[in-house]
Amino acid sequence: MPKYFVLKKQLIEKIDQEEFKVNEAIPSERELIDMYNVSRITVRKAIDELVSEGYLYKVQGKGTYVKTDKYSQDLISITSCTQDVINLGMTPSRKVISAEIIPVDKKRSHNLELTENDKVFRLKRTYYADTETINLTTTYLPYKLFPGIEKYDFSKESLYNILEEKYGVRITKAKRSVEAILAKDDTAKYLEVQDGIPILLFSCITYGIVNGKELPIENFKCCYRSDKFKFYINQVK
Repeated sequence: MPKYFVLKKQLIEKIDQEEFKVNEAIPSERELIDMYNVSRITVRKAIDELVSEGYLYKVQGKGTYVKTDKYSQDLISITSCTQDVINLGMTPSRKVISAEIIPVDKKRSHNLELTENDKVFRLKRTYYADTETINLTTTYLPYKLFPGIEKYDFSKESLYNILEEKYGVRITKAKRSVEAILAKDDTAKYLEVQDGIPILLFSCITYGIVNGKELPIENFKCCYRSDKFKFYINQVK
């Protein structure tokens, strides 16, 4: 059995037994080399595999930490990012990067069933759970359905709460897709990760009842830090 595999199994056992605790740093490479009498190559390969398998995550310049399961979201439920964080028993916060009314592009025109003369409200925000960055979300809303929406402070307000309470929208369903991508440029910067780190990209069209008619009310793309957040699906027979 390869030495790195043996080491990996030993580290997993310590994680499972909580000898290495959640969100705490594991011993350094040098310490692991001395503890297990193995080479640096063996240690790095074991750690890299544990990172890719979701046991650990790395923080540049600080070390390698045990990953928690508490950052998780149901893929089936339709809730706001704010509510997701509250459901985890954590404190949500947001930072608005930009909020503006712009002409609709062809992609959003198709997704939101708009004409080329329509406008959209584009809102770009980073979300935090207990001060830790978890995602970067860019949302497009048909401006004709939500006139004046730019006046709200979405660093403090939940978007879905405003849509429901101020505009009388009842959210009904959503079509989502998810894919793994690499963080690049501004996305990496806002998520506070290195370029090239794998992240999860969600694309979604949300539907709601507006004036008695079901319409697409939102088109968003959301990039989640895969080292901080997990997703699950509840299945029933």
